[in-house]
Amino acid sequence: MTFVKRVGIGTDVHRLVSGRPLVLAHVPIEFDRGLAGHSDGDVVLHAVIDALLGAAGLPDIGERFPDTDSKFEDADSGELLADALVVVRSTGFVPINVDVIVHAEQPKLSPYKPAMRAELARLLGLDIDSVSIKAKTGEGLGAIGGGDAIACTAIVGLGSAERP
Repeated sequence: MTFVKRVGIGTDVHRLVSGRPLVLAHVPIEFDRGLAGHSDGDVVLHAVIDALLGAAGLPDIGERFPDTDSKFEDADSGELLADALVVVRSTGFVPINVDVIVHAEQPKLSPYKPAMRAELARLLGLDIDSVSIKAKTGEGLGAIGGGDAIACTAIVGLGSAERP
């Protein structure tokens, strides 16, 4: 049996600011600041979208959802992901797994990782065993380590939508 596979990587980073809710992997996180961004600033979904688009050989998230377009202002990144999935599927590929690292000094994400994993699996139409969420600190270094930003790195595997 032949199963075509492709891999894509995506990254994103946003500053933490007052007056915005913090949302990671489409899950609300209790914290006194949220991520600045044209949309909801969900760095996890943004990194996953870029990884999906890259694996399918498509233009990146900034080209697909430009921050110069007012229709994406305060957009729910779950809806952006749904749109990206439609485009990826139109190329003949489907996601088969995703591996995510969230880089954040604060807040501590361990209590939220199960919900983030479950929600990301739901959004991608994957079994939960095909989704990994890890959290790393910045060890006090740079914008992440200083608690000024949160970043994410995601790797997505795509397989052929056509099964033999």
